[in-house]
Amino acid sequence: MDYTATQADVLIKALPYIQKYYGKTVVIKYGGNAMIDDDLKQSVIRDVVLMHYVGMKVILIHGGGPDITAAMKKMGKEPEFVNGRRVTDAETMEIVEMVLAGKTNKGIVSIINNMGGKAVGLSGKDASLIVAEKDTKFDLGFVGNVAKINPQILIDLIENDYIPVVSSVAIGADGESYNVNADLIAGSIAAKVKAEKLIMMTDVEGIYRDFEDKSSFVSELRVEDAKKMITAGAVSKGMIPKVEACLTALAGGVTRTHIINGTKPHSLLMELFTDTGIGTMIVP
Repeated sequence: MDYTATQADVLIKALPYIQKYYGKTVVIKYGGNAMIDDDLKQSVIRDVVLMHYVGMKVILIHGGGPDITAAMKKMGKEPEFVNGRRVTDAETMEIVEMVLAGKTNKGIVSIINNMGGKAVGLSGKDASLIVAEKDTKFDLGFVGNVAKINPQILIDLIENDYIPVVSSVAIGADGESYNVNADLIAGSIAAKVKAEKLIMMTDVEGIYRDFEDKSSFVSELRVEDAKKMITAGAVSKGMIPKVEACLTALAGGVTRTHIINGTKPHSLLMELFTDTGIGTMIVP
């Protein structure tokens, strides 16, 4: 089969999935090395634009930890972490907001627009999209949890053919800014907009029952098993908020949630447009 025929075959095989997801909302949490490596960044955003052009309503949520750390060090401020979460005093929060809602967010928006998409950059402070409450479990300063999602601005944008790009800066009850985990924001937004899918991009293949044993990879996981794995410690560290985000989304009516390796070129398309998909799927 020549190259042109192979391309045609790929498109024909993708057709049922394009039809299935046409007009449906897909929430993507974009992060990890796919945000740092320029080639991967271009690849991911090209896939997002393609998804948009075949009729999906895409909402992109992002963090930006490495960008924040780099900015802090440039300003002579050493980052501090407790249990993997950034201690965020008032000065650090200013840097977080400047980087996430400014540099990182607008950089993604610019690339999408240059590729022919129509992106609009938002933070959780726009139209009170993400309302946060202070995290009281650990005293980390202006670190919050999602208290409420007001999704109307997202609904208006996707219904008018825009791609919302949302940074993980939220607003508190008194108007203060909060640094909120982008994974948890993605899960809450997916639930609130009744997305068809939530896709969490990370730097590993998905979930393992024992991370040191690569043969223990789990391709599909049900909610109760996922909860047990968190309790048992099989899901730990940075994977916990990703799994919790999936559980939040499923509880809110999202049909399927996925944790995939965003460092693989075109991982989004492989997840959406192939029979087997990639990564770990968590289902009700």
